[in-house]
Amino acid sequence: MSRAVSASDEVIDVFSAAGLKRPDISILSDEFLAEVAGLKHKNVAAELLEKLLRDEIRTRSRRNVVQARAFSDMLRTTMNAYHNRAIATHEIIDELIRLAKEMREATKRGKDLGLNDDELAFYDALAQNESAVQVMGVTELKVIATELVTNVRQSVTIDWTVRESARAKIRVMVRRILRKHGYPPDLQAEATKLVLEQAEVLCADWAA
Repeated sequence: MSRAVSASDEVIDVFSAAGLKRPDISILSDEFLAEVAGLKHKNVAAELLEKLLRDEIRTRSRRNVVQARAFSDMLRTTMNAYHNRAIATHEIIDELIRLAKEMREATKRGKDLGLNDDELAFYDALAQNESAVQVMGVTELKVIATELVTNVRQSVTIDWTVRESARAKIRVMVRRILRKHGYPPDLQAEATKLVLEQAEVLCADWAA
């Protein structure tokens, strides 16, 4: 019986065709990127990088909603420009390599901020609006993110995503924490929505 080909299989096939080993994007080296840029067939290099980045974005979407969306938008914009012939093949390779490096740096952000992955995901939800960062400051947003992780995680149950009563309880808790710390009132609704979305993608691990 034939097996469905997954996105990861397709990425591996492209790497095999290019004669390269598939790297871990979180530790993507400048040497590997230079190797890709130096491939004879530039269209293959572009396809390889696009598939690698899409695969990594899918992985991040299961951990950090805001970060995954941001990178997805950046990749879509870049590829649209390429398909519309607004930029040449060698230019798309440069753009994709730049995006790959940004993803690599994003992996280090949590450590630089002193936050674990879950805390960083909530921090990004809180800091999505630049006005919130300007008003609250990075340090205070880190405090809120840490408190949110602790409190929301304790309240998550296996079926919370399908029980509106449980979701409502967590929504009230999030709003209370934001108000307590003086999060801008006009930004609280969107921040609450993002925090709940973030909790939902992490709840499988938390409720296990």
